Amino acid sequence: MLITGATSGIGKATAEILAENGYNLILTGRRKEYLEQLKEDLFRKYGQTPLTLNFDVRDLRQVEESLDSLPHPYNEIDVLVNNAGLAVGLNAVQDGVTDDWDRMIDTNVKGLLYVTRKVIPGMISRKSGHIINISSIAGKDPYPMGNVYCATKHAVQSLTQTMRMELLPYGIKVSSVAPGAVNTEFSTVRFKGDRERADNVYKGFIPLSGKDVAEAILFIISRAPHVNIDDLLIMPTAQAFSRDISRK
Repeated sequence: MLITGATSGIGKATAEILAENGYNLILTGRRKEYLEQLKEDLFRKYGQTPLTLNFDVRDLRQVEESLDSLPHPYNEIDVLVNNAGLAVGLNAVQDGVTDDWDRMIDTNVKGLLYVTRKVIPGMISRKSGHIINISSIAGKDPYPMGNVYCATKHAVQSLTQTMRMELLPYGIKVSSVAPGAVNTEFSTVRFKGDRERADNVYKGFIPLSGKDVAEAILFIISRAPHVNIDDLLIMPTAQAFSRDISRK
């Protein structure tokens, strides 16, 4: 099982819950020291030693070389969790920063495609496998100032649906998980390290945790072979849609 963006947030929580449940893991991330620490933690807590790959999903050469380096049986990936993703900036289109746009498009869309394209052929040859794409409520309900991020997550939703159709003849499952507000590094990255601004996003209500989403991912991959969860929207109780949050 391969999890991208495993060094924090949803990816890290997913690695932890799957290791606890005995899954063999391949974990990827850009921050090597975080990967190594996670590897040590999973062995200490659960006796699991994941294989780690340090690369950036935005770099096609790194993706190909890293996945081509996998030894047997790790190269027979049965589950892919496309978790790597981010939001950067919160601006109207006319005030948008093109570097921010590139980071989001390259990570959330192209990075997902690069990794998936390398993994699918093996699944097709074995006529089995499961691809889980981490989307967002932003992929269903766009909001002002979130233009490009919302567009990338709409792309993830569309890609998931088309993969589902294209891979249907091969018995490969394809799922989307779309969380609402999750208290991870997401807002800190979006606001470029401004912790006070990031913390304000989650004030007055209880957001989802990475573990909440990880539990949903575990549910999806542990269904019977004839069951596919196509699209799962998971929200905090206090959040109805993108902008509808009840704060106290």
